[in-house]
Amino acid sequence: MPFSAQLDPTWIDALYQRWLEDPSSVGCDWQGFFEGFEVGNESPSCPRTCVDPAFALKQSGVQSLIYRYRDIGHLLACTDPLKPCPINHPLLDLSVFGLSEADLDTVFHTRRFSKEHATLREILAVMRETYCGAIGVEFMHIQDPEQRQWLKDRMEGTRNRTEFSEQRKWQILQQLQEAALFEAFLHRKFLGQKRFSLEGAETLIPVLHDIVTASNQREIKDLVLGMAHRGRLNVLANIFKKPLENIFAEFKDNLEYAFVGEGDVKYHKGFSRDVAPLGRHGIHLSMASNPSHLEAVDPVVEGKARARQDYHGTGGDEVLPVLIHGDAAFAGQGVVAEVLNLSQLEGYSTGGTLHIVLNNQIGFTTLPPEARSTHYATDVAKMLQAPVFHVHGENPEAAVHAASLALDYRCRYGRDAVIDLICYRRQGHSEADEPAFTQPLMYERIKDRPPVHELYAGHLVGEGADKARVETQAQEIEQRLEQALERDQQPADAGHEGKWSEIQREFTVSDDVRTAVDLDTLRNLGRRIHQLPEGFEPHPKIVKFLERRREALDTGDEIDWALAEALSFATLLDEGHTVRLSGQDSRRGTFNQRHAAIVDLNTGEPFLPLAQVAAEGAAFHCHNSMLSEFAVLGFEYGYSLEVPQGLVIWEAQFGDFANGAQVIIDQFIASSGSKWDRSCGLVMFLPHGYEGQGAEHSSARIERFLQLCAHENMQVCYPSTPAQIFHLLRRQLKQPFRRPLIVFTPKSLLRHPACRSNLEDLAGGRFEEVIADPIEPGPVKSLLLCSGKIYYDLMEKRAELGRKDVALVRIEQLYPLHRERLAEVVAPYGELEHAVWVQEEPRNNGAWSHIAPQLTRVLGRHPRYVGRQVAAAPAVGSHRQHKQQQEALLEEAFNLPKGK
Repeated sequence: MPFSAQLDPTWIDALYQRWLEDPSSVGCDWQGFFEGFEVGNESPSCPRTCVDPAFALKQSGVQSLIYRYRDIGHLLACTDPLKPCPINHPLLDLSVFGLSEADLDTVFHTRRFSKEHATLREILAVMRETYCGAIGVEFMHIQDPEQRQWLKDRMEGTRNRTEFSEQRKWQILQQLQEAALFEAFLHRKFLGQKRFSLEGAETLIPVLHDIVTASNQREIKDLVLGMAHRGRLNVLANIFKKPLENIFAEFKDNLEYAFVGEGDVKYHKGFSRDVAPLGRHGIHLSMASNPSHLEAVDPVVEGKARARQDYHGTGGDEVLPVLIHGDAAFAGQGVVAEVLNLSQLEGYSTGGTLHIVLNNQIGFTTLPPEARSTHYATDVAKMLQAPVFHVHGENPEAAVHAASLALDYRCRYGRDAVIDLICYRRQGHSEADEPAFTQPLMYERIKDRPPVHELYAGHLVGEGADKARVETQAQEIEQRLEQALERDQQPADAGHEGKWSEIQREFTVSDDVRTAVDLDTLRNLGRRIHQLPEGFEPHPKIVKFLERRREALDTGDEIDWALAEALSFATLLDEGHTVRLSGQDSRRGTFNQRHAAIVDLNTGEPFLPLAQVAAEGAAFHCHNSMLSEFAVLGFEYGYSLEVPQGLVIWEAQFGDFANGAQVIIDQFIASSGSKWDRSCGLVMFLPHGYEGQGAEHSSARIERFLQLCAHENMQVCYPSTPAQIFHLLRRQLKQPFRRPLIVFTPKSLLRHPACRSNLEDLAGGRFEEVIADPIEPGPVKSLLLCSGKIYYDLMEKRAELGRKDVALVRIEQLYPLHRERLAEVVAPYGELEHAVWVQEEPRNNGAWSHIAPQLTRVLGRHPRYVGRQVAAAPAVGSHRQHKQQQEALLEEAFNLPKGK
């Protein structure tokens, strides 16, 4: 029984009426069917009533066929070098559309096709050559009809191929030879050393060459690249033109190959340089350093690219981010989806990213059926409605064509595009690995395959190319490699050049960093950042909020935390420094304290008062981030690498949530200076403090950050007053060096009546790493040392008990601990009977383990510990139990014999 006989005409008519009202209300196949039916009814030589119903059905079938080839033609494409090309697909058989070979020479009318009238044979030829050749394309999931039509026109008009000149073909061959012979050379000269070779995927090199050259012919002046270790050395050698002698020196592990810090393995390092391919101008290439944590570099690249775009002020026109992924990692790592989600957000967009999935069809030893639940490794990109070009990895001309099309799409529409380069990995995961242990069938197919440069050379010779020239070209490449092996390495990238040249690499301790701002400037800026445009109507509670702030500025008293923070931003902006703050709910502030963006009740439009005080060349950016820590913190880290004179802040909603970005903290923030010689001034705001809110809203894990501290790699601070945060933030840009700044910020102290400063405190002084107790030292016999919020609880308890014999000393900078300053502060107390460290956190958390030995050195005695006992979770979930614990530790802190 034919398909048409199984359909209810009444149901079809109802569906047709729905389609007439709204085409998107019916399925994709029915859209094609009804379009074809309409085309059949529009024959100029015959009125609607005389159309042959059988022909009308065929006409509809043709339109459905066109639609389906565009939609799923990729399933019939020949893109896998390890498998035979598919011959047919049941959903693309002519019979499915009510057609047969007898209709091949019948002329049909078409819609949204290159010709208004064409035979079925012509239509099939265009569809199959366009969508079922060496490139399979997924694009019909894109909802924008203009974008879909643009892609159709570009692909079907050329049948998805480029006719390359003879010169360009020779260039492609040379690039393939350079890629392959580089790997073979390393294998011979440094046998057994890991290099994570590109063998099996050498087509990546001509693809990148094309992207760089095509970018250079546009306005693009910066290309920021991120990739993992697979093929990294090859890309550095053949795209970035990193001196071969330097690469070989790293394989020799020469001690004289100078590097500042501890260094990292050669296939993790970044590199940058200016290149000048064919085009109108040079282009700066930058490869971000990346650890073994696959895809962790993705948000870093986006942040670097966005910072450069903000600097140029041209969006994505001049800066192109490119990310090279592994297939298993692209499907398996959650940060990929996070980064894709950032791509169209106001504070994080980069005008589209070019993604290249280096599809080895394996992850370490894991095959796709064990690595993902989706058909393609790239399916996650469909969430972004990005076009995906699946390309045969041994067809370099198809790959270069797809790269050019993807770049054109990105530049036209400012959206991401994905190239899925389907290839294989000739060696194991590393060169010492035996892949046949776990994939014997796959590697049986691989071992006898000629390398792609030989396949392409044979193709060119078959077209009439000179075989001797092929061999000569290869010999010249081999000779260059041999010569480079004998040369001495060139000076390494210093890491503090260009925009970083004025920033000191070394950490220095100095009490001369000036952070104070005169009173007139503070009051003037304070007034300006609390003025609203004429006609702007804020929420009534915001009106009162602004009034309280103005009153505090007028009297000079009651400067709270958020106002001191705002004044620090304002003064830096006024001095020409850009300030960027992002995080979940950062505009308003998690605790309703900041209101950096004020919303008009009538229009819903936000107004950022701080933006009004930015000097020329500076800007204030404040963005509510998506609900992500990993990607957003990585983005801000990358951004900070490009703005040494800017204040870049990531704020956690609660400090505990930073653990969702632990990879970024461990691999980039804490260690990139020692591993990759890249300074970073990123600031992290981590709300911390025990207020009975449970284990996930109490602790920013002070202990974890202190455990990462070594060789002055970070500054870890727990300031306790508004004046301290004011001076601390200003100090971050006034110091001659840059280090990540970890700030444990308050929650309850934001509104604590005792946590206030005077305007004079901002106009004078500096950030005090250790704060002495103002009480008379004479009667003091016991010393309580603490940090952060617990100070206010101790102060209230001391007043309640009337203990004038107990001094409270605050350590505001936990790392690096200023031991000399601490010694000065405790010296006036003379011979103490008791020295105690007090903290809210459990004994195995907080600062205790880190700071106890240092206090012992300064005090000459081991301090007593007071705080919660060891715990698996940082805080209890019961508010009643919390209060009991808090009161108990305060009682214990003052359980000291009274001094005489």
